Amino acid sequence: MAILNEILSFNEKFVANKEYEKYETTKYPEKKLVVISCMDTRLTELLPQAMNVKNGDVKIIKTAGAIIAHPFGSVMRSILVAIYALKATEVCVIGHHDCGMSAMDPDDFMVKMKDKGITEETLNTIKYSGMDLNHWLRGFNKVEDAVESSVNLVKNHPLLPESVPVHGLVIDPETGKLDVVIDGYKNNE
Repeated sequence: MAILNEILSFNEKFVANKEYEKYETTKYPEKKLVVISCMDTRLTELLPQAMNVKNGDVKIIKTAGAIIAHPFGSVMRSILVAIYALKATEVCVIGHHDCGMSAMDPDDFMVKMKDKGITEETLNTIKYSGMDLNHWLRGFNKVEDAVESSVNLVKNHPLLPESVPVHGLVIDPETGKLDVVIDGYKNNE
């Protein structure tokens, strides 16, 4: 059975049995926190448990490596929406050890793209349109540096209120241990 069919079959029973009722909440995060986290599958349930958050407590934005790549991209827009429209008052960027983005090689990535049918012509069109794929696809060497970079991008954004603390953490995907890279309260004093 295809994945989509499995999902829809399960969903039909989920709705019929009213299993959604235990997840009912509002669109406003109870803990007034927006979390930017990596899309790593190990964090799907581990991160909320390690942070003691349940459905409705926080807004979670998932992106590869918990990297905020552009100050006016969709991740930053989502953070601002969480603050201005959904009553979040703090931001937390959470990277993790053993991340797939660590030391990612753009050249190897583009070879994989070609193996999946992306042509050299397409890559050249992107290149000559002004997009630096090597920069855009590069990873990081040290997760703490990547977290600090994303925190600095958010904290120094011209549309972010100065009163919003921006924290940076790293989680161990095996144990759930959280380490503080940047304490946004100390940077807000």
